[in-house]
Amino acid sequence: MGVILEFAEIVDVQELLTIAREYAQHWWLIVVLILLQALLFSFALAGSLFLWIAAPLYPPAMAAFILAIGGTLGGLGAYFLSRYLTQEWRQKFESSHGYKLLRSQDNFYTLFALRVLPAFPHAAINFSAGLLKAKLSHFIIAALLGIAIKSYLYASVIYAASDDLT
Repeated sequence: MGVILEFAEIVDVQELLTIAREYAQHWWLIVVLILLQALLFSFALAGSLFLWIAAPLYPPAMAAFILAIGGTLGGLGAYFLSRYLTQEWRQKFESSHGYKLLRSQDNFYTLFALRVLPAFPHAAINFSAGLLKAKLSHFIIAALLGIAIKSYLYASVIYAASDDLT
């Protein structure tokens, strides 16, 4: 969408990035990004979109920190909300690959591997782990590490590309 807006000369990406980076100097923006991401992930919405906000604004390590905390908190929200899913939603998650894999191999390594896989839906991991009552310590550590590693890699590329724009 950003590329289309730039080509149509509706938005100047360089100017927008400069303005956004001024706001990134405020501590409260980090808190807002974490909380919004956590809220979206809790309800199986696209919290991963915050990669495209945090990565251009912050150095890769900070962006990975923001994304790992927000993703893990959102994962915990979904983990606990899974107990209140309707039967229809329960069946949807129980038919997912993530659920089937976690049901057969409920351990830290499986949770971690699912987190670092590119494009694997976080909602499937979060809600499936909650439905299966996966060990909470494994769930939290795997989420923090897996999301941090994957986010750092993606954020490094995005930050470098956005630095070239300014």
